[in-house]
Amino acid sequence: MQTTLILTILVIVFIAGYLMISVRKMKKVPAVEKNDKITDLSDKNFQNQIKNDLTLVDFWASWCLPCKMMAPVLNELADEVGEGVQVCKVDVEQYQSLASKYAIRGIPTMLLFKDGREINRFVGVKTKDFLLQQIRKAS
Repeated sequence: MQTTLILTILVIVFIAGYLMISVRKMKKVPAVEKNDKITDLSDKNFQNQIKNDLTLVDFWASWCLPCKMMAPVLNELADEVGEGVQVCKVDVEQYQSLASKYAIRGIPTMLLFKDGREINRFVGVKTKDFLLQQIRKAS
């Protein structure tokens, strides 16, 4: 009985240690440079940017690891989408009012707008192919 308890505790300590080391390594991952085709949105330019065409808006934060994973995907997406489609980002730390207005509960959350109206919402890490497919459906 004591041997089983000791082994269980050792396994739990090992797993906890491994997770702590992994999280520390992930937090040190540098941010990916933003593509010049991606527009940063604020509460001042948000409505103007989404009012025409198709717009994918990524709500993100610099401390969010899944958001860091989405950065290269969005960079590639911005290069591949054609005329009439734009990719934008909103930093939820800076523009909490926008996050609140659009009921952003978790990040990354991407909203797809068509002519100023939200038509779809994606929460979590998504692939470029998935996002391209959703954009094509909305066109």
